[in-house]
Amino acid sequence: MARSFANQVAVITGASSGIGWELARLLAAEGCKVGLIARRREPLEALVQQVGQAGGMAALATADVGDRDQTLAAVREISARLGPVDLLIANAGFGITTQVDPLNSLDIAAMMRVNFLGVVYAIEAVLPEMLRRGRGHLAAVSSLAAYKGMPGKMGYCASKAAVNAFLEGLRIQLHSRGIAVTTICPGFVRTPLTADNPYPMPWLLEADDAARRILRALRSRRKVYNFPWQMTLVTRVARWLPDWLVARGVRRLSAEPPAS
Repeated sequence: MARSFANQVAVITGASSGIGWELARLLAAEGCKVGLIARRREPLEALVQQVGQAGGMAALATADVGDRDQTLAAVREISARLGPVDLLIANAGFGITTQVDPLNSLDIAAMMRVNFLGVVYAIEAVLPEMLRRGRGHLAAVSSLAAYKGMPGKMGYCASKAAVNAFLEGLRIQLHSRGIAVTTICPGFVRTPLTADNPYPMPWLLEADDAARRILRALRSRRKVYNFPWQMTLVTRVARWLPDWLVARGVRRLSAEPPAS
């Protein structure tokens, strides 16, 4: 029997656009009460209105997930309005090209703060109540980029690899506590964050398609969900290729105009 999200409370970070927006919309359509967190209030208000017009229930709170105090306060605000959190989807994240001459370490630190620590802070906000109740589901949107350090993207790759390692250990530790942990690793998804990518994005998915796939994985409480399968296969092969071949491939892709 497919697991239902009806009458549950889900909190989604990075809900103002892209995958987060679509996840919130789909969950609300199933009767799930959705808590929306992002930095920008205006798009969250538009999503709350859209959910309400469709007969659903949503609440919002603004926060920079890279700020621990803001994240904890946002989750408390939503829980006070909707109830204890059954499902957390830590989705907020961003990417900046990593340069080496000079090394843009501040950009790398910002990615680690949002992409990795933002996940940790969101989990910290909901985990005590889940442990008390003996049930819950923690999920984070990582990336297939977590599996391979790529030139020009190593800061982003590192931030997502940290997410994968943290969730893996957390899943094992919470195994007997009634709390599921799911690591979600998509390939390329069309969102505002990828709109300006200057390179080809093979097997590009629309955000609503990605969200539907993610919800299927969450229903079955998958430990790790890598998708689409084509990009997953390419990533696995790339992990074993010699460095010179990867570097040549990246140079070639960087020189090609993006597919229209």
